[in-house]
Amino acid sequence: MTVLVVAEHDNTHVKGGTLNAVTAALQCGGEVHVLVAGLNAGPAAAAAAQIAGVAKVLHADAAGLDHGLAESVAAQVLAVAREYSHVLFAATASGKNVAPRVAALLDVAQISDATKIVSADTFERPIYAGNAIATVQSLDPIKVITVRTTGFDPAAATGGSASVVSLSAVAASDLSTFMGSEIAKSDRPELAGAKIIVSGGRAMGSSEKFNEVLTPLADKLGAALGASRAAVDAGYAPNDWQVGQTGKIVAPQLYIACGISGAIQHLAGMKDSKVIVAINKDAEAPIFSVADYGLEADLFTAVPELIAAL
Repeated sequence: MTVLVVAEHDNTHVKGGTLNAVTAALQCGGEVHVLVAGLNAGPAAAAAAQIAGVAKVLHADAAGLDHGLAESVAAQVLAVAREYSHVLFAATASGKNVAPRVAALLDVAQISDATKIVSADTFERPIYAGNAIATVQSLDPIKVITVRTTGFDPAAATGGSASVVSLSAVAASDLSTFMGSEIAKSDRPELAGAKIIVSGGRAMGSSEKFNEVLTPLADKLGAALGASRAAVDAGYAPNDWQVGQTGKIVAPQLYIACGISGAIQHLAGMKDSKVIVAINKDAEAPIFSVADYGLEADLFTAVPELIAAL
Protein backbone atom coordinates (compact mmCIF):
# COMPACT_ATOMS: atom_id res chain seq x y z
CA MET A 1 0.00 0.00 0.00
CA THR A 2 1.41 3.37 -1.09
CA VAL A 3 -0.06 6.80 -0.39
CA LEU A 4 0.24 9.86 -2.62
CA VAL A 5 0.16 13.41 -1.26
CA VAL A 6 -0.43 16.15 -3.83
CA ALA A 7 1.78 19.04 -2.76
CA GLU A 8 0.64 22.63 -2.68
CA HIS A 9 3.53 24.94 -3.48
CA ASP A 10 4.65 28.16 -5.17
CA ASN A 11 7.28 26.42 -7.35
CA THR A 12 9.91 27.30 -4.76
CA HIS A 13 8.50 26.35 -1.35
CA VAL A 14 6.10 23.66 -0.20
CA LYS A 15 3.16 25.22 1.64
CA GLY A 16 2.40 24.33 5.23
CA GLY A 17 -0.80 22.38 4.58
CA THR A 18 1.20 19.77 2.68
CA LEU A 19 3.13 18.96 5.85
CA ASN A 20 -0.14 18.24 7.68
CA ALA A 21 -1.28 16.07 4.78
CA VAL A 22 1.97 14.08 4.97
CA THR A 23 1.29 13.34 8.64
CA ALA A 24 -2.17 12.05 7.71
CA ALA A 25 -0.67 9.98 4.89
CA LEU A 26 1.80 8.33 7.26
CA GLN A 27 -1.11 7.28 9.46
CA CYS A 28 -2.76 5.55 6.48
CA GLY A 29 0.15 3.09 6.43
CA GLY A 30 2.66 2.21 3.74
CA GLU A 31 5.10 4.40 1.83
CA VAL A 32 4.34 8.06 1.29
CA HIS A 33 5.07 9.71 -2.05
CA VAL A 34 4.60 13.41 -2.85
CA LEU A 35 3.64 14.83 -6.24
CA VAL A 36 5.01 18.25 -7.11
CA ALA A 37 3.45 19.56 -10.33
CA GLY A 38 4.39 23.02 -11.58
CA LEU A 39 6.69 25.09 -13.79
CA ASN A 40 10.35 25.41 -12.82
CA ALA A 41 9.34 23.72 -9.59
CA GLY A 42 12.67 21.99 -8.96
CA PRO A 43 13.24 23.91 -5.70
CA ALA A 44 9.79 22.86 -4.42
CA ALA A 45 10.51 19.23 -5.33
CA ALA A 46 13.83 19.43 -3.48
CA ALA A 47 12.04 20.89 -0.45
CA ALA A 48 9.45 18.09 -0.58
CA ALA A 49 12.27 15.53 -0.58
CA GLN A 50 13.41 16.92 2.77
CA ILE A 51 10.06 16.30 4.49
CA ALA A 52 10.41 13.64 7.18
CA GLY A 53 8.63 10.41 6.29
CA VAL A 54 8.47 10.95 2.53
CA ALA A 55 9.97 8.06 0.52
CA LYS A 56 9.74 9.48 -3.01
CA VAL A 57 8.95 12.76 -4.75
CA LEU A 58 7.34 12.74 -8.20
CA HIS A 59 8.22 15.91 -10.09
CA ALA A 60 6.21 16.97 -13.15
CA ASP A 61 7.37 20.20 -14.77
CA ALA A 62 5.62 21.95 -17.67
CA ALA A 63 4.15 25.32 -18.64
CA GLY A 64 0.64 23.86 -18.47
CA LEU A 65 1.11 23.12 -14.77
CA ASP A 66 2.02 26.68 -13.87
CA HIS A 67 -0.41 28.53 -11.55
CA GLY A 68 -1.90 25.22 -10.35
CA LEU A 69 -4.97 25.28 -12.60
CA ALA A 70 -7.26 22.58 -11.26
CA GLU A 71 -7.98 20.82 -14.57
CA SER A 72 -4.32 20.42 -15.50
CA VAL A 73 -3.21 19.37 -12.01
CA ALA A 74 -6.07 16.86 -11.80
CA ALA A 75 -5.01 15.34 -15.12
CA GLN A 76 -1.43 15.01 -13.83
CA VAL A 77 -2.64 13.35 -10.63
CA LEU A 78 -4.85 11.00 -12.64
CA ALA A 79 -1.84 9.89 -14.68
CA VAL A 80 -0.31 8.25 -11.59
CA ALA A 81 -3.26 7.85 -9.19
CA ARG A 82 -4.06 4.21 -10.04
CA GLU A 83 -0.69 3.17 -8.61
CA TYR A 84 -1.80 4.32 -5.15
CA SER A 85 -4.25 3.21 -2.48
CA HIS A 86 -4.84 6.75 -1.21
CA VAL A 87 -4.53 10.21 -2.76
CA LEU A 88 -4.44 13.02 -0.19
CA PHE A 89 -4.82 16.79 -0.52
CA ALA A 90 -4.77 19.51 2.12
CA ALA A 91 -8.31 20.89 2.53
CA THR A 92 -7.29 24.33 1.27
CA ALA A 93 -8.85 26.32 -1.56
CA SER A 94 -6.42 24.63 -3.96
CA GLY A 95 -6.89 21.11 -2.61
CA LYS A 96 -10.67 21.43 -2.56
CA ASN A 97 -10.52 22.60 -6.18
CA VAL A 98 -8.50 19.66 -7.49
CA ALA A 99 -9.63 16.72 -5.32
CA PRO A 100 -13.27 16.49 -6.53
CA ARG A 101 -12.08 16.41 -10.13
CA VAL A 102 -9.69 13.56 -9.35
CA ALA A 103 -12.37 11.63 -7.46
CA ALA A 104 -14.88 12.07 -10.28
CA LEU A 105 -12.41 10.96 -12.95
CA LEU A 106 -11.53 7.88 -10.86
CA ASP A 107 -15.25 7.24 -10.24
CA VAL A 108 -14.80 7.09 -6.46
CA ALA A 109 -16.38 8.98 -3.57
CA GLN A 110 -14.32 11.77 -2.07
CA ILE A 111 -13.83 11.88 1.71
CA SER A 112 -13.79 15.55 2.68
CA ASP A 113 -12.20 17.31 5.65
CA ALA A 114 -10.80 14.22 7.35
CA THR A 115 -9.64 15.03 10.88
CA LYS A 116 -8.55 11.55 11.96
CA ILE A 117 -7.26 8.40 10.26
CA VAL A 118 -8.86 5.51 12.13
CA SER A 119 -7.50 2.85 9.77
CA ALA A 120 -6.56 2.51 6.12
CA ASP A 121 -10.22 2.55 5.07
CA THR A 122 -11.94 4.38 7.96
CA PHE A 123 -11.81 8.09 8.70
CA GLU A 124 -13.41 10.72 10.90
CA ARG A 125 -14.77 14.01 9.60
CA PRO A 126 -16.84 16.77 11.21
CA ILE A 127 -20.46 17.38 10.20
CA TYR A 128 -23.10 19.89 11.31
CA ALA A 129 -20.52 22.67 11.73
CA GLY A 130 -18.36 20.42 13.88
CA ASN A 131 -21.11 19.49 16.34
CA ALA A 132 -20.92 15.84 15.35
CA ILE A 133 -18.14 13.62 14.08
CA ALA A 134 -18.96 11.10 11.35
CA THR A 135 -16.94 7.91 11.06
CA VAL A 136 -16.76 7.06 7.36
CA GLN A 137 -15.60 3.77 5.86
CA SER A 138 -14.65 3.65 2.19
CA LEU A 139 -14.59 0.46 0.12
CA ASP A 140 -13.30 2.26 -2.98
CA PRO A 141 -10.03 0.85 -4.36
CA ILE A 142 -8.51 4.36 -4.29
CA LYS A 143 -9.37 6.72 -1.45
CA VAL A 144 -9.38 10.41 -2.44
CA ILE A 145 -9.23 12.47 0.74
CA THR A 146 -8.97 16.13 1.67
CA VAL A 147 -7.32 16.58 5.06
CA ARG A 148 -8.32 19.32 7.50
CA THR A 149 -4.91 20.73 8.38
CA THR A 150 -5.90 21.62 11.94
CA GLY A 151 -6.53 17.93 12.67
CA PHE A 152 -2.92 16.82 12.13
CA ASP A 153 0.42 18.08 13.36
CA PRO A 154 2.74 19.13 10.51
CA ALA A 155 5.48 16.70 9.51
CA ALA A 156 9.01 17.99 10.01
CA ALA A 157 10.06 20.02 6.97
CA THR A 158 13.64 18.75 7.23
CA GLY A 159 15.31 15.48 8.06
CA GLY A 160 14.03 13.44 5.11
CA SER A 161 16.04 12.16 2.18
CA ALA A 162 13.54 11.09 -0.46
CA SER A 163 14.52 10.41 -4.03
CA VAL A 164 13.17 12.76 -6.72
CA VAL A 165 11.80 11.14 -9.88
CA SER A 166 10.90 13.17 -12.96
CA LEU A 167 7.55 12.48 -14.60
CA SER A 168 6.39 13.20 -18.11
CA ALA A 169 3.92 16.06 -17.85
CA VAL A 170 0.45 15.52 -19.29
CA ALA A 171 -0.88 17.82 -22.00
CA ALA A 172 -2.24 21.07 -20.64
CA SER A 173 -6.01 21.25 -20.29
CA ASP A 174 -7.83 23.78 -22.47
CA LEU A 175 -10.79 23.95 -20.10
CA SER A 176 -9.40 26.92 -18.19
CA THR A 177 -6.88 29.68 -18.80
CA PHE A 178 -4.86 31.75 -16.33
CA MET A 179 -5.59 35.41 -17.02
CA GLY A 180 -3.85 37.14 -14.12
CA SER A 181 -3.84 37.59 -10.37
CA GLU A 182 -4.04 40.40 -7.85
CA ILE A 183 -2.19 39.46 -4.68
CA ALA A 184 -2.54 41.56 -1.57
CA LYS A 185 0.86 41.91 0.08
CA SER A 186 1.12 42.11 3.84
CA ASP A 187 3.83 42.00 6.45
CA ARG A 188 1.47 40.01 8.67
CA PRO A 189 1.49 36.19 8.89
CA GLU A 190 -0.89 34.37 6.55
CA LEU A 191 -4.13 33.75 8.44
CA ALA A 192 -4.39 29.97 7.96
CA GLY A 193 -0.85 29.36 9.23
CA ALA A 194 -0.51 32.09 11.87
CA LYS A 195 0.50 31.18 15.42
CA ILE A 196 -1.41 34.14 16.88
CA ILE A 197 -4.68 35.56 15.54
CA VAL A 198 -6.58 38.64 16.69
CA SER A 199 -10.19 38.59 15.45
CA GLY A 200 -12.97 41.12 15.58
CA GLY A 201 -16.73 40.81 15.30
CA ARG A 202 -19.82 42.88 14.58
CA ALA A 203 -19.30 44.79 17.84
CA MET A 204 -16.34 46.62 16.27
CA GLY A 205 -18.94 48.92 14.70
CA SER A 206 -16.99 50.08 11.64
CA SER A 207 -13.92 49.30 9.56
CA GLU A 208 -12.25 52.39 11.03
CA LYS A 209 -12.77 51.16 14.59
CA PHE A 210 -11.72 47.64 13.56
CA ASN A 211 -8.35 48.91 12.35
CA GLU A 212 -7.94 51.53 15.05
CA VAL A 213 -8.47 49.10 17.92
CA LEU A 214 -7.23 45.72 16.68
CA THR A 215 -4.31 46.61 14.39
CA PRO A 216 -2.10 47.91 17.25
CA LEU A 217 -2.76 44.71 19.23
CA ALA A 218 -1.92 42.54 16.23
CA ASP A 219 1.24 44.59 15.64
CA LYS A 220 2.32 44.13 19.26
CA LEU A 221 1.83 40.37 19.11
CA GLY A 222 3.03 39.79 15.53
CA ALA A 223 -0.41 38.34 14.86
CA ALA A 224 -2.65 37.85 11.84
CA LEU A 225 -5.97 39.66 11.76
CA GLY A 226 -9.22 37.71 11.47
CA ALA A 227 -12.92 38.48 11.54
CA SER A 228 -16.28 36.87 12.04
CA ARG A 229 -18.65 36.53 9.10
CA ALA A 230 -20.85 39.26 10.58
CA ALA A 231 -17.90 41.68 10.54
CA VAL A 232 -17.02 40.73 6.97
CA ASP A 233 -20.61 41.03 5.77
CA ALA A 234 -20.83 44.47 7.40
CA GLY A 235 -17.73 45.57 5.47
CA TYR A 236 -15.50 45.96 8.52
CA ALA A 237 -12.90 43.49 7.21
CA PRO A 238 -12.02 41.86 3.85
CA ASN A 239 -13.35 38.43 2.87
CA ASP A 240 -9.98 36.70 3.20
CA TRP A 241 -9.94 37.51 6.93
CA GLN A 242 -13.10 35.52 7.63
CA VAL A 243 -12.74 32.71 10.16
CA GLY A 244 -15.45 30.08 10.40
CA GLN A 245 -17.38 27.37 8.65
CA THR A 246 -17.67 29.41 5.45
CA GLY A 247 -14.27 31.05 5.90
CA LYS A 248 -10.91 29.71 7.03
CA ILE A 249 -10.41 26.94 9.57
CA VAL A 250 -7.60 27.93 11.94
CA ALA A 251 -5.90 26.46 14.99
CA PRO A 252 -3.27 28.93 16.21
CA GLN A 253 -1.42 28.80 19.49
CA LEU A 254 -3.38 31.87 20.63
CA TYR A 255 -6.74 33.16 19.36
CA ILE A 256 -8.04 36.46 20.72
CA ALA A 257 -11.72 37.08 19.94
CA CYS A 258 -12.80 40.70 20.41
CA GLY A 259 -16.49 41.52 20.24
CA ILE A 260 -17.36 38.13 18.74
CA SER A 261 -20.52 36.55 20.14
CA GLY A 262 -19.51 33.03 19.13
CA ALA A 263 -22.06 31.84 16.59
CA ILE A 264 -21.74 28.13 15.90
CA GLN A 265 -20.40 28.80 12.41
CA HIS A 266 -17.54 30.89 13.81
CA LEU A 267 -16.73 28.39 16.56
CA ALA A 268 -16.41 25.67 13.92
CA GLY A 269 -13.49 27.59 12.43
CA MET A 270 -11.43 28.30 15.55
CA LYS A 271 -12.40 26.04 18.45
CA ASP A 272 -9.29 23.86 17.96
CA SER A 273 -7.03 26.81 18.85
CA LYS A 274 -4.64 25.94 21.66
CA VAL A 275 -5.56 28.96 23.84
CA ILE A 276 -8.69 31.05 23.26
CA VAL A 277 -9.12 34.48 24.84
CA ALA A 278 -12.53 36.16 24.57
CA ILE A 279 -13.29 39.82 25.24
CA ASN A 280 -17.01 40.63 25.22
CA LYS A 281 -19.31 42.74 27.37
CA ASP A 282 -22.14 40.20 27.07
CA ALA A 283 -21.66 37.66 29.86
CA GLU A 284 -23.98 35.24 28.05
CA ALA A 285 -22.05 35.26 24.77
CA PRO A 286 -21.48 31.67 23.51
CA ILE A 287 -17.80 32.45 22.86
CA PHE A 288 -17.17 32.16 26.59
CA SER A 289 -18.16 28.48 26.49
CA VAL A 290 -15.05 27.63 24.46
CA ALA A 291 -12.70 30.30 25.83
CA ASP A 292 -9.79 29.38 28.09
CA TYR A 293 -9.75 32.97 29.36
CA GLY A 294 -12.77 35.26 29.25
CA LEU A 295 -12.92 38.98 29.98
CA GLU A 296 -16.37 40.52 30.43
CA ALA A 297 -15.60 44.07 29.43
CA ASP A 298 -16.06 46.74 26.77
CA LEU A 299 -13.47 45.88 24.11
CA PHE A 300 -12.90 49.57 23.31
CA THR A 301 -11.60 49.99 26.87
CA ALA A 302 -10.05 46.57 27.44
CA VAL A 303 -8.03 46.23 24.23
CA PRO A 304 -6.14 49.57 24.61
CA GLU A 305 -5.43 48.64 28.23
CA LEU A 306 -4.12 45.26 27.08
CA ILE A 307 -1.88 46.93 24.48
CA ALA A 308 -0.53 49.33 27.11
CA ALA A 309 0.31 46.41 29.40
CA LEU A 310 2.21 44.44 26.75
